[in-house]
Amino acid sequence: MSDTIPTLTRMPTPERPLTGLTVLLVEDSRFASEAVRLLCLRSGARIRRADCLASADRHLKTYRPSIVIVDMGLPDGSGSDLIAEIRGTRGPHPVILGTSGDPDLKSAALAAGADGFLEKPIESLAVFQEAILSTLPEEMRPLGLRALADLVIAPDPLALRDDLQHLSELLRDTKGADARALPYAAHFLHSIARSAHDAALDDAAQRLRRSGGPSREDMTRVTQIIDARIAAAGAF
Repeated sequence: MSDTIPTLTRMPTPERPLTGLTVLLVEDSRFASEAVRLLCLRSGARIRRADCLASADRHLKTYRPSIVIVDMGLPDGSGSDLIAEIRGTRGPHPVILGTSGDPDLKSAALAAGADGFLEKPIESLAVFQEAILSTLPEEMRPLGLRALADLVIAPDPLALRDDLQHLSELLRDTKGADARALPYAAHFLHSIARSAHDAALDDAAQRLRRSGGPSREDMTRVTQIIDARIAAAGAF
């Protein structure tokens, strides 16, 4: 794979094994994005973010990242489509990793052409670094022994509040003609729940995913849980 990665301008070190690499994160959740930003900072990598397929396309037309991490469920389409599109272009390709809170989507990411998969929550520095380093050619890995830091990062809870406020607005918009957005809202909520280790939010996501659609009681309960979490996050 050595012919698929841009040349490094700075060399990695055991302490900063991703130095010289640029990560494009295609992720709609601010909370999940903040976690990856902190992991990149600890690892020496630069990071840029796109929150949808259209934004990712603009990024990819402007510069060539070393690594692209693609969320499998985006507001304007499937991450699988973007993975396949990148893999199908001519010329050097970046390393591509799919990511989701749903481990069942790993096979879809790999089938589309991803080099690997990161299951949410993405919070372990050792797991994050190893997932990327394992896909890189030997000459781009740091020399010498590398101590795997057993560090778990904690994103800013205000980023979680922003996600929940966005979701609250999205659910209000699903009433009536825009109910087609409900599957995306359920996926987004499940992703937030996994990243935040919040069982109540995950239960709310399952209510949105009910066969035949959520009942009025389900929607009331989901709204209550989200409003409670927004209030709690704002207290930090």
